[in-house]
Amino acid sequence: MADTGQKKRILLAKSQIDAHDRGVRYIARKLLEAGKEVIFIRYGVPDEIVHAALQEDVDVIGISFSTGTPTAVIPKVMSLLKKKGVKDKVVIVGGIVPDDIVPKLREYGVAGVFGPGSAPADIIDTIERAVSKKPSA
Repeated sequence: MADTGQKKRILLAKSQIDAHDRGVRYIARKLLEAGKEVIFIRYGVPDEIVHAALQEDVDVIGISFSTGTPTAVIPKVMSLLKKKGVKDKVVIVGGIVPDDIVPKLREYGVAGVFGPGSAPADIIDTIERAVSKKPSA
């Protein structure tokens, strides 16, 4: 999605049935305060997350993990986006993410990985930089 000066649209989702959502709700509030439009879905499986992202025409897909492993979800999300020919969505990951899998998430195409205590300003900056670099659909 090209930058037209419009608000950035960000879909935030929790992975599967992960009920620990305090962190993602905090980030949602900070994104709203920064002038972003936030769509928050809970407990999405990859198909649901990608479907919602396409229906909502978001710039960014943010997936939060408190349990489970992102390496089971992120490859499926990225594969679904690729199958659908989607190249203009930025994917970020947050929550409890073991340090040793961060390089693998980057290989999949994740633009940013943010653990507990990450500064909202860093997340917003990553979103701005990544969205400005993405090709138009």
